[in-house]
This record gives sequence, structure tokens and C-alpha cells, in this order.
Amino acid sequence: MLILHVVGARPNFIKVAPVRGAFAARHGIRQVLVHTGQHYDAFMSDVFFRQLDIPEPDYNLEVGSAGHARQTADIMVRLEPVILDTKPDYVLVYGDVNSTVAAALVCSKLLVPIGHVEAGLRSFDRTMPEEINRVLTDRVADFLFTPSIDGNENLIREGVPQEKIHLVGNVMIDTLVRLLPHAKPSGRAEKSYALVTLHRPSNVDDPAELARILGALNEIAEQIEIIFPVHPRTRQMMRELESVKLAPNLHPVHPIGYVEFLGLQRKAAFVITDSGGIQEETTFLGVPCLTVRENTERPITVSMGSNMLVGRDVKRLKAEANKILSGKAKTGSVPPLWDGKAGERIADVLEKHGNAPPPMG
Repeated sequence: MLILHVVGARPNFIKVAPVRGAFAARHGIRQVLVHTGQHYDAFMSDVFFRQLDIPEPDYNLEVGSAGHARQTADIMVRLEPVILDTKPDYVLVYGDVNSTVAAALVCSKLLVPIGHVEAGLRSFDRTMPEEINRVLTDRVADFLFTPSIDGNENLIREGVPQEKIHLVGNVMIDTLVRLLPHAKPSGRAEKSYALVTLHRPSNVDDPAELARILGALNEIAEQIEIIFPVHPRTRQMMRELESVKLAPNLHPVHPIGYVEFLGLQRKAAFVITDSGGIQEETTFLGVPCLTVRENTERPITVSMGSNMLVGRDVKRLKAEANKILSGKAKTGSVPPLWDGKAGERIADVLEKHGNAPPPMG
């Protein structure tokens, strides 16, 4: 049996690592790893691959940055001959990037069975390109591997047959569990600090909106040191905000590696973010998280975990940060099946299906 994995961005590699590892331990299964090159990330170095225990990709399609239509089309054109050449039994796609929907469309037309890892997540906000990618991928996928029960509920409500849906847990947490013992905080972690990440266009592409958020962070930094790994997109916009001076206690730093960032997260007093994955990681770690978004495709981190949506209301952001600092942080619990074994469950499903006897008649 040949499994082909398609990834397009750094978070996809974090998700593919435990799935690939689960299949690697099983007899009679070969694997091919395809990187579309959708995102270039300087931190995807040899160290990054060694930490995740995955090899360099077998194929790099090198599509690079472009508009959504051009990028999706380029991935489809370059991926199709790889699928035809390798003839995989199953193709696995991850998350909600353009590479995910592009690969799903290619494989559906070639009649190659598709598994969507992280299926069923919905923000119900069609202005987000990721939401379109999620919905379309789930419509053509044959195996829908959901990270939490809300994913199952969304898919059933959309009319997806129950037999296609498999609640397996969160593969991001698999990687976190495996690498957490190696995630040691930096020297800053000797004293209390908060951690910030911002990269979504709604927060950083509008200079006035970014200025408002930075102003709020400056006020929060009067009470606690803030470490702020700055995304390249955000850094570029910050250069244009000459009127905003960062507080001495607000420390912008270059982006850092996954394990190093995990070390900072686990010891942070709280995290301010607009990232989906960080909402999940903080929930598992029990770290209070303030999400600067109006909605989330991971509502279980709010209903069950330590996450709180503050929207783009900077007054609420400051108020919730003050609550945490005064000892009134939200507490939560870890969702079911976020136990480090989601990759094994995915492998179980496909191995059982691949070894099933052919249908009669």
C-alpha cells in the first residue's frame, strides 16, 4: 500500500509528522511526501525536519507565493503528473491551506481516494479563504479525520455520510506530546511574561487596526513583560507605523523554531494570538489564551479549553489580560482523544480499509 502525503506550509509538516510515523512502523506500507512549496519558511531547516523525525520531501513543486487562484492552479498542474507517476492507493491532505484543496481536487478527478486530516472544522466565515478550502476539501474527501466532536457534528449537518467520518483526535497534539519534553523555555522564562503572535490580514494589513492592537499591547506591557515573535508580514507593516513606539517591556523578536516556541508557550502567563494552532496548543497546555479574532474554526478550545475570543475589541483585550494578571484566568480541560495517538488512529482506519476483502458481486 502506498500513502502519498501532500503538505504546503510549516504547520502541515507538524501535522504530517505523527501520521507518517504511525505508517512507518507498519509492515507493507510505502510513503511519498510531496511539498507544494506554497509557503517558503526559513525555519524549515534540517533541524526542523530532524525535530519532527521526517525526511526531506520526495517532491518539491516549488509553486511559491501568488494569488489564491494562481497558486491553487499551479499546485494542481504540478501535482497531477506526480499522482499519475506514483499511483498512490491513498492521498492524505492536511489542514486548510491552498495546497489542501488543490490536491483534493486533483485526486478526486483522478479517482484516487482522499483522506482529509483535520476535517470538519468550521468558522462559518466565508470571507476567510481557509474556510472555503475546508468546505470544498470535505465535500470531495473519502475519509474525513476529525480532531474533535464538533467536526463530526458539522459534517453530519452538511449531509456527509456517517461512514466517511472518523473521530481520531488532534494530530497537532501528537507532535506536541512527543516534543514537549525537549521544549525548554529560554532564559526569559525565569520571570513572568506573556507571549504574542499576530499574522492574519484582518489584524496586520490595516495600519490603523495594527496600531490599535500595538497600543493595547503597550498598555499590557506596563504590567508584564511581553515576548513578541514577529511574523514577516507583520514586521513589514510595523515598519510603516512610525507613529507607534513599542514599550520597553514589549520585545519584538524574530520568528523562532517550533520546539523553542513550544517552550515559551508552556511557561507563559498567557498568550495573545490570532493563530488557529496556538489556540489548540494552549488548550492542551492549560495556558490562558486570548484570541484576537471574531470567530474560530476551533470552538472546542473556547467551550472546553482555556481559549477566549476577544474579537478586535482592544478594550476587551486589555480587560481580559488584566483579569488573568489579577489571578482570574479562565481554566479549561483537554478535549477527548487529544492524547498523542491521533496518527495511530488514522493509520488504523486506512490499514483496515486497505486490507479489507474486495466487495462481492
